[in-house]
Order: sequence, then C-alpha cells, then structure tokens
Amino acid sequence: MTTRYPHIEPYEHGLLDVGEGHHIYWEQCGNPAGKPVVVLHGGPGSGASEGFRRYFDPARYRIVLFDQRNCGRSLPHASDPAVDLSTNTTHHLVDDIERLREHLRIDRWMVFGGSWGTTLAFAYTESHPQHVTQMVLFGVTMTRPAEIDWLYRGMAPMFPEQWHTFRQGVPEDQRDGDMVTVYYHLLQHPDAEVRLQAARDWHDWENASLSVDPNYQPGASRLTPTFQLARARIVTHYFYHKAWLEDGILLKNIGKLAGIPAILIQGRLDLGAPMMTVWEVSQAWPDSELVIVYGAGHSISDTGMAEAIIAATDRFASQ
Repeated sequence: MTTRYPHIEPYEHGLLDVGEGHHIYWEQCGNPAGKPVVVLHGGPGSGASEGFRRYFDPARYRIVLFDQRNCGRSLPHASDPAVDLSTNTTHHLVDDIERLREHLRIDRWMVFGGSWGTTLAFAYTESHPQHVTQMVLFGVTMTRPAEIDWLYRGMAPMFPEQWHTFRQGVPEDQRDGDMVTVYYHLLQHPDAEVRLQAARDWHDWENASLSVDPNYQPGASRLTPTFQLARARIVTHYFYHKAWLEDGILLKNIGKLAGIPAILIQGRLDLGAPMMTVWEVSQAWPDSELVIVYGAGHSISDTGMAEAIIAATDRFASQ
C-alpha cells in the first residue's frame, strides 16, 4: 500500500489582492526549486486541504495551494451572509489562477485538481494552455446541467432515507421543485437558524454519496458552522448559475489541450462524478490516460485512490 508523503508546512504564504475586494490565501510547500504544481480544490468552496500537500514528493515539487474566493482563509468569507458573491464565478477563478502564477513568477506549472477542481482545471487550461505542463485530475466532472441534476435529483432512488431528509428540510410546497434553487434561496434567508439548518441538510445529503465506506464520516473541520455555511452558499451559487458555463463547452473545447499529457483517475463506483464524464473526456483527449480505481467512490480516502494519485504525481515529477 502506498503511503502518502510526510506532513510538511509551507515555506511561504500570503494573501493576494485579486481585485473587487477579494484577497485569496496562497501557500508554497516543498522544494522552491522543484517542479511547480498548482492544486485546485473541490466544492466549490471547500478550501485547500493540508492533506493535498502530501500527494507530492516534497523534494521534487514546488507545491502551490490556494483557497478560492470567499472560502478557506480567503477574504471576505462567505459564512458572513452580508458578503456578496456576485464577483465569485468560474471566470473570476480562472483569472485568479493566472494572477497567482504571475505573482509567484512561474512560467509553466502542472495543474492538479479533484471534483469541482477538475472543472476549474479544464476552464483554466483551455484558456491558458501555454502555461500548463501536465495535468493530474481525479473525480472528473465538467459541472454540466445534467451532472448537477444527477447530484440533486437523479441519484435520489439510491439513498431514499437521506433524500427524504433532504426534502423535509425545505418548505412543503417546494419539495417537488429543483433542490438547488430551493436551497440557494434558503441559504439567503434572513433567519440565521434557517440558513444554518439548510447548510447542514445540504452537506448531509452530499455526504451520503461521497464514499463507498458505509461508515464514512467527514473530517471535523467540515462539520463547523463556518465551513458549512460558506461552502453551501458557494456551491449553490455556482450550481444555480450552472457555473456560468455554456452546456458542454469544456468538452467541446477539449482540443485546446492537445499536447498536454494528463492522467485522469476515477473511482469506478464514484456517484458524485459518474464514469460517463471522464470516459467522454478520455475519448476526446488523446494525450490523456484514464486510470480506473475499482472499488473506490468519490472520496479521495477510498481504497486505491491515494495510491493512484501518488503514482501519477511521481510519474510526472521528473518530466
């Protein structure tokens, strides 16, 4: 069994002013003279996990992590209901990545991402392919309307108990409506208790399908009101607006990634990002290699996922 690399601390960190009142937290770990890689976290709104530092050989990689707008250690924080999210869109995040690259004086870097981070990775790299050396992506999704519908309606028959609870959390006359829309508005409710309960219910539904482990429990940091309120606000904000992406545009533009080697890692039992999307990507992108982890779901902690991810980063470390 592959062991993740030892825990490391950043050798540099800061807040980068990216405009419109936003300051994004960033950090660098590993070898300052190593191969640059930027880590794109999921969610949207989950923030950069310290655990991501451990998927790279610290002697060979210059590891750049950052918290996307309004989450993690970035400011202002979406847990404050007064914080306006109108300047937090996919296109703003793509621009932020470029500002961070320029700020750190990196010419080209590898792009690493999981779940929502893969959607952002496609959007960024299709816009700036000249600055990307390779890509390692896991839990691949393109945040298309059909994928969003699957998450908040389509998979309901697979988790009837949790779906019942999820629907009970909204007004009775809205339980047959679009759950993303309903929760998007609940999370803007003037009553703080209503907002907090909606955030809890949102995460409880998501947690039902994250892992193949029936005893899976999210980490303690994901159970705090601050985390859940911010993340639920940002996720519903993105999904309500279909991530500001034309339906299918990222797959349509996949040819822009020609010549960029990639390893796509997918749990065969991933319900959060079913196999169809990654299969479509692999068919349309000759430079990509699809690695299927049988027995794993969407969680990076599922058996075999860490091994596959570290094998990928090790392969690219010297290229």
